[in-house]
Amino acid sequence: MSNTAQRLTPEYEIVEDNGTIRYQEHGYPSDLIRWHAHDDYELHYIVATSGKVFIGDYIGNYSAGQLILTGPRLPHNWICQNDQTAVELRDMIIRFDHESFSLGMKTIPELAEVLPLLAKAKSGIEFLNIDHHYIRQTFEAVRASSGLTRLTLALPLLQHLAQSADYRLLSTVQIDLKSNEALQRKINTVVDYVTQNYDQDISLADVSSLIGMSDSHFSRFFKKATGNRFIEFVNRVRISRACNLLTETDDQIANICFQVGFNNVANFNRRFHELKGVTPRDFRTQSNLNTKTNILPIFTDPSNA
Repeated sequence: MSNTAQRLTPEYEIVEDNGTIRYQEHGYPSDLIRWHAHDDYELHYIVATSGKVFIGDYIGNYSAGQLILTGPRLPHNWICQNDQTAVELRDMIIRFDHESFSLGMKTIPELAEVLPLLAKAKSGIEFLNIDHHYIRQTFEAVRASSGLTRLTLALPLLQHLAQSADYRLLSTVQIDLKSNEALQRKINTVVDYVTQNYDQDISLADVSSLIGMSDSHFSRFFKKATGNRFIEFVNRVRISRACNLLTETDDQIANICFQVGFNNVANFNRRFHELKGVTPRDFRTQSNLNTKTNILPIFTDPSNA
């Protein structure tokens, strides 16, 4: 950690560190783990734990070694799996704002090299096949430094990522969630409820009453905040869990359908194809082939391709 004490507000903002490059880290459990958005770019390097990652309207799996850049106002959260034990360090984070770079490039034109990276960050970027030794070493160096030294350590990392062609964009919708802590808490409550109860019958009325809203108000609020209708979000969570079961078990597809909360196999197959671009059977076949050849399967929404 840097020598300067850092105090966090509920909005997840650093108060005492006003440098161009800022650093944070936290373990698990932590009050900072929740659905939230802010004005900074954040480069997250996950050091430990596994579970579900939510970036805008994207829902996927995460594990140690994941590197994701989120842009301003893009809501995000990493939710650990239920049996995860406490860890001292889960997430290392490098933060910076857009204004520093937009103003800086007026006098230092070379900073414009990272502009394409910042534009893509509006959707969230996951970097693939990264050099974990280099990434971890750089994050630790940034953590231990301050001032100009910290800036000169972080800029080569951003340049390296800007030049990388091995990445995928995550959120199909660029969400603008206003900085309102009360509203963010409501969304976080809903996200937690769905991820814990996706295998049950989840009604709009139950969830809207959970956060004290009428059904119609909640529908508009949730769509504006996440880019999805509520039922679409529930389906994304269920399909994400189905992908795990298809790759990790030999359960019959019909059984998986009911395990993840669908009550109709035809509807399950249809929703799965809409989100993944393949049928559940083809998904399992491709996953098995990739496992045998030691290739990590990456399945994204068709609209992200």
